[in-house]
Amino acid sequence: MNLYPINSGNFKLDGGAMFGVVPKSLWQRTNPADANNMIDIAARCLLIEDGNRLILIDTGMGNKQSDKFFGYYHLWGDDTLEKSLKTHGFHPDDITDVFLTHLHFDHSGGCVQWNKDRTGYEPVFKNAHYWSNEDHWQWATQPNNREKASFLKENILPFEESGQLKFTQLPETNLLKNSTLGFDIFFADGHTDKQMIPLINYNGKTIAFMADLLPTVGHLPIPFVMGYDTRPLLTLDEKEHFLNLAADNNYYLFLEHDAHNEIITVKHTEKGVRLNNTFSTQDIFK
Repeated sequence: MNLYPINSGNFKLDGGAMFGVVPKSLWQRTNPADANNMIDIAARCLLIEDGNRLILIDTGMGNKQSDKFFGYYHLWGDDTLEKSLKTHGFHPDDITDVFLTHLHFDHSGGCVQWNKDRTGYEPVFKNAHYWSNEDHWQWATQPNNREKASFLKENILPFEESGQLKFTQLPETNLLKNSTLGFDIFFADGHTDKQMIPLINYNGKTIAFMADLLPTVGHLPIPFVMGYDTRPLLTLDEKEHFLNLAADNNYYLFLEHDAHNEIITVKHTEKGVRLNNTFSTQDIFK
């Protein structure tokens, strides 16, 4: 098995929204804001090469939205999904599976693109299965008013219409062991219903793709919960449970949204689970 970080593009989000009720005087220590209160955010996806399968976890925002739309997110840097795939020697047509932790636009936007004459949309990964789960798919396609602006139909319906949509099994508890894709999946409902956190066994290490359960290092303290979460009290419990597992079992936490920290480990302290070590993807994916 080989793992590759796929940097699909960087953007900025309001620091207050990213940390909810936590005062700026606390969160700015780890996530400094600019003059407009915006903090750096990455969309760091992960590619798994395992035998004849190439599994891409999440796809970033994509490039099909309007300049007005992207203007809200202050894009920075020159990374794109296709450019990052090419850096590692791959093309979108090589991808066999796209695993979506959830269907918010900054995780699923790169799934779909304009067709050649810009009259409609088509899947970017024409040879891939697109993986979600039945409960989250219903949640995303019949969205509540709180999340409606995050679930964009043009990001997700085209790969259902193309016949490429697949659903993972739903577990009886919060952990699905040895999924169809070859890795365990931790299910979390605090951010959005049935978000999926992959746990990948790689060279004797467990790599946890943290998605929005732990967006950045700055979110390690349990009460540091995003204002975007639909069930923040549930996030508290899920994050505490998962971080204790991570500290007990020395998980390597792959941070999708931390623009400056790629992979971390955590440890138990008197203040709770805190940062242990920080690694680059090159350190781990040798």
